[in-house]
Amino acid sequence: MVKKLKFYNSFRVLNKHKNSIILIGNFDGLHLGHKKLFDLAKKYKKKFKLKIGVITFEPMPKMYFNKSLKNFRISNLSQKIKNFGKLNIDFVIIKKFDKKFSKIKSQTFIEQILYNNLRAKYIFVSNNFRFGNKREGNVNQLKKNEKKYNYKTINPNPLVIKNKIISSTFIRKLISNGKIENANKLLNRNWQIQSKVEKGRQLGKKLGFPTCNMSIKDYVIAKKGVYAVKIYKKNKKPFLSGIANLGYRPTFRQKKLLLEVHIFNYSGNLYNKHLTIEFISFIRKEKKFRNINQLKKQINLDIKIAKKKLK
Repeated sequence: MVKKLKFYNSFRVLNKHKNSIILIGNFDGLHLGHKKLFDLAKKYKKKFKLKIGVITFEPMPKMYFNKSLKNFRISNLSQKIKNFGKLNIDFVIIKKFDKKFSKIKSQTFIEQILYNNLRAKYIFVSNNFRFGNKREGNVNQLKKNEKKYNYKTINPNPLVIKNKIISSTFIRKLISNGKIENANKLLNRNWQIQSKVEKGRQLGKKLGFPTCNMSIKDYVIAKKGVYAVKIYKKNKKPFLSGIANLGYRPTFRQKKLLLEVHIFNYSGNLYNKHLTIEFISFIRKEKKFRNINQLKKQINLDIKIAKKKLK
């Protein structure tokens, strides 16, 4: 039985969650690099009979400070929460990242939050971890304060595969470059977008390939083109199979970036329904066709390839 995970939106935690192991980070995508950190924390949990807690931030600080950074996330908050639930940890603090919190001095963060509020025993962070006003705090500052505040800093080396440091930044780059299968391996699951079906111009329907039109919200923008996808309706399994086009539909001179998903052998109204689209494989990049017949011919070819990839 999976134990129930306790969520907090402040640093005022129950006494049973004080004196714990604390992992701090954005944990965007919760990938294999993060898993290495969590696996090590679990060894400490077993050895010292302590609980594990996570501090993460919403919105992600980088997006808070850079308002023009619209498309950045690998996972949205509800996906992150779901993935935390699979990690066998005890509690998660989702701290609202706002102007007030961003002004907290790094020393105050250690003294007031890690010590006074949490009484943290082990603090797990990445080597490049920065915190406090203007990112003034770093791993060295955490280490300097260990004796005074009775904790130990654990900052293991990052996971390296084929000479590449496995990070959220690296995975975003893979997604942007259409290397979806590589990204999926490092995420240890298929990359997903959750979004609501919007009313479109029904261009797909006129072509004989009805589509669900979806906004990609603040997710990282995958390479524009065609993908083999799995589609999940809210809380429903098994998945439906389909094909998705991410782009501007140059044949129709569209200006808005859109994810259009055609579900194989499906009839039904999905307007305003929330769907999860799971990206399995990149088929081809987006291109402009001379005419509608050429486009239809290509879509039929894409569907054949997608069905093979989804077998």
